[in-house]
Amino acid sequence: MLSEQVYARLRDAIMRGDYAPGDALKPQDLAKRQGVSLAVVREALVRVVGEGLADRLPNRGFAVPAFSDRRWQEIAEARRTIEPVVLRMSVERGDVDWEARVRAAHHRLARTPAYAPDEGQYYSSVWAEAHRVFHRTLLEGCGNPVLLETVDRLWTASELARRLAAHRSPDRDGADEHRRLEEAALARDADTAAQLLARHLSRTAAVLTGESGSATASGHP
Repeated sequence: MLSEQVYARLRDAIMRGDYAPGDALKPQDLAKRQGVSLAVVREALVRVVGEGLADRLPNRGFAVPAFSDRRWQEIAEARRTIEPVVLRMSVERGDVDWEARVRAAHHRLARTPAYAPDEGQYYSSVWAEAHRVFHRTLLEGCGNPVLLETVDRLWTASELARRLAAHRSPDRDGADEHRRLEEAALARDADTAAQLLARHLSRTAAVLTGESGSATASGHP
């Protein structure tokens, strides 16, 4: 479907960093560049707005979200509030098949190179998908599709911010954080797993806003 293709290309371009935070997304220019109608482009833009990857500005069209500490802090706060609770449920309810999926997802993530020479300074698209699948698999043992829909939306809204944070914190040992999450989940240690996930999410937000030191000192790393 043409609109799906335009949407996918636009979403990928935003995630790759082809547009800087705050850049305008002009429907006329996008339509001309992709050889499609304005209606198709507007449909794609509405979808990326719904995912939190673009803003619809009154009387000003569309734009990539401007960098705002408050915006990402709010997204991070929402994730820290919801995801550890869902993970706790997942650890308590997940069956043996869930355990196997968690182990497989972590193995794929650990074996996938984070960067690709042709994808610039951000995490590679293959690694980003492996990362998404690992986190999603950890949580899906909860068995509640409504909670998982909320998680999915928050994940997408924070994905661009997470990539920016990764670029600004190249020395962060995310692999160790993921390994410890897997170990706690498979050990059925719900308390530790929830605490590790909250810390994992907090570190991304803290690095992005330049507050990693104060976040750790305050007991909320």
